Amino acid sequence: MKKIAVLVSGGGTNLQALIDAQGRGEIVNGQIAAVIASKPGAYALERAARAGIPGYVMARKDWPDSRAYTVALRDRLKELDIDLVVLAGFMIILTEELVEAYPNAILNVHPALIPSFCGEGFYGLHVHEKALEYGVKVSGATVHFVSAECDGGPIVLQKAVPVEENDTPETLQRRIMEQAEWKLLPRAVSLFCQDRLRVEGRTVHILD
Repeated sequence: MKKIAVLVSGGGTNLQALIDAQGRGEIVNGQIAAVIASKPGAYALERAARAGIPGYVMARKDWPDSRAYTVALRDRLKELDIDLVVLAGFMIILTEELVEAYPNAILNVHPALIPSFCGEGFYGLHVHEKALEYGVKVSGATVHFVSAECDGGPIVLQKAVPVEENDTPETLQRRIMEQAEWKLLPRAVSLFCQDRLRVEGRTVHILD
């Protein structure tokens, strides 16, 4: 049984999708063992507590820089004997120490079809604002392994979601969460926990 840590910064809607999937038995051979928040009072911690999952606060402001924070986070994950790290709305920039400690074992969900609308500065509603400004007819979500390059790791799963005529960034964000993010992330986590993901270069093969 693989131990999963979910890293959060805010409300934890993707965390809730994982908790619900776990409750339905959809995360095979894996269990959420810890939720780590980058700031105290994050609502995601309440979701974890309700589900009986240990929650921890590692506030970014308690460390002098990103590297010191990343090293402390890596050490905490190792202490907890974590196998898979999931970034679910985690708004802190991490340095290479975490990727080196967990190669192809950190998953992130991004609310667009990478390589569109991704990279530095593309987070939260900004992604959907840019997609609508560009006039795309479809957007969607991507689950990818985390590499040293922001949003640049190998893609595990993607799902397209139509852009509607009168969409606002908020309505598009909600549709992508409901139709793509909340489905893709639990599936990717389950595939990892079943050892069904094999990475070759930039390609992730899903094994039967």
